[in-house]
Amino acid sequence: MKQVMASAALLAVLISTAGLFAAEKQYEKGQIAEVEKKAHTRVLYYLVNTPVTQDDPYYEVSLQLKDALYVTEYTPRHAADSLPDEWKAGAEVQARLTDKHHMSVKGPGGRELQLVVVKRTPGIPEAVQKPASSQN
Repeated sequence: MKQVMASAALLAVLISTAGLFAAEKQYEKGQIAEVEKKAHTRVLYYLVNTPVTQDDPYYEVSLQLKDALYVTEYTPRHAADSLPDEWKAGAEVQARLTDKHHMSVKGPGGRELQLVVVKRTPGIPEAVQKPASSQN
C-alpha cells in the first residue's frame, strides 16, 4: 500500500512540474507593416436618453512574421502613453506568439510590449514586400 501511495505521489509531482520544462517559444525576426492610432468608444452613463461616452485610445499594429501578417492591438495604460518612437512602418522587431491571442514584441529600442492578436492572414502585404529590381 505504501508503494502505491509513493508511486502516486511521484506521478503527481512529475505531472505538475512537466510544464516548467516546456520549451519557451523563441523570438522571430519581423517587420512592422503599419501603425494606426484608433479609439474604442464606450458608454459611461446615460443622461435622460442621451449616452455620455468616452474614447479609449489604442494602437493597431500590423506585423509581418515569416509568411503571415498579424493585426494586433496595444492599449496603453494611460491615454497620454504612446508607442515607442522607433515603432514605425518598416521597422525591424523581434516577436513571439505567447499563445493564440497574445504576442510579445521587442522593438528597435529594446522595449518589450504585450500585444493582443486580432487577426492573422497568410501572405506578405505589398507594403512590406521588397520592390523588384528594374532590368536595364
